Amino acid sequence: MTAVWLTLGVAATAATAATAAPVKADYPAKVGKGEGQLNLVAWEGYAQDEWVKPFEKQTGCMVHRKYAGSSDEMVALMRQGGGGEYDLVSASGDASLRLIYGGDVQPVSVKLIPAWQDFLPQLKSPPNNTVNGLHYGVSYEWGPNVLLYNSKKVSPKPASWDAIYSADHKGQITVPDNPIQIADAALYLKAHKPELGIKDPYELTQKQLAAAVDLLQKQRPLIKKYWAQASDEIELFKNGDAVVGAAWPYMTNALQKDGVPVADTIPKEGATGWSDTWMLSAHAKHPNCAYKWMQYVSTPKVQAEQAIYFGETPANKQACSAMDKIQDGACHKFHLDAPSSYFDQIYFWKTPRTQCADGQHDCTSYRDWQRAWQRVKG
Repeated sequence: MTAVWLTLGVAATAATAATAAPVKADYPAKVGKGEGQLNLVAWEGYAQDEWVKPFEKQTGCMVHRKYAGSSDEMVALMRQGGGGEYDLVSASGDASLRLIYGGDVQPVSVKLIPAWQDFLPQLKSPPNNTVNGLHYGVSYEWGPNVLLYNSKKVSPKPASWDAIYSADHKGQITVPDNPIQIADAALYLKAHKPELGIKDPYELTQKQLAAAVDLLQKQRPLIKKYWAQASDEIELFKNGDAVVGAAWPYMTNALQKDGVPVADTIPKEGATGWSDTWMLSAHAKHPNCAYKWMQYVSTPKVQAEQAIYFGETPANKQACSAMDKIQDGACHKFHLDAPSSYFDQIYFWKTPRTQCADGQHDCTSYRDWQRAWQRVKG
């Protein structure tokens, strides 16, 4: 959910892979005996021993995990070594279409994932992982990007994303090192500069992209550090180097657990967010263990454990009671019982493409955003 800049060699590999085409479906008739091993690329906190160890005991599939610090890094890892080094990736919406159109992941048979029937309707066949009716993975967890702040040093409680763009906390602000952060700036401009005509923060014309870049360049002198991994931001707040920043609920949970006086909020302008998907490599060497993992992590119990650990919301609506058994009131706290309107007000990450939703081709691509982010950072 953040960005680490690729080396020229990796970038070249990514550009080459992007010229491929989506892999056609070749579903197994059933899930066979596990191969004894499973290699994951995942977000930090997505493969904890609390649910990995029971899976290994149950299936005999020993899990080897690689935590990535960014969507760009995930794409690069799924392409390195011919694409066969990792079996599954917990891709967010700003990576999933790149992996699909790059031919890096293969369609998954949701018939072999029984719990898929209990997913929220919006997450059964969402546009970030379903192309031409084919499911290139199964939805996992989702949530909003939040404004994190030190509740003792930031007063009154911030109500706007102004907090990360104003000089009030100069040198004590942190935001993700991520091209998709441009969408957060665009969402802010959508509310504060309606004359720009921004409708979707991921569909920006050159003029709109330039406006977002200008805002982010003005923000740059205010930044203490661009964080690459969740642990980076956690340390910044622990050490008092940052008092306000763009974050995930995971950081809030971790900091509060350690007694750091922080809170978070979704500001009045709204929020971007993530909807993650377990995606199967087109060259997976352990496909049976991969299917067993997707079956396992789609169940209510594991979805609940993941949700409460990270501070996010399950795809499986049946996880509500399991969440409340672990932590009283957790289902409501993390919005699994919320109406569809809550889900629909979050601008979920998606890969910027030149073709806009209206069919026009005057939007900017993700590569444009990568170059723009380099300009922001200097």
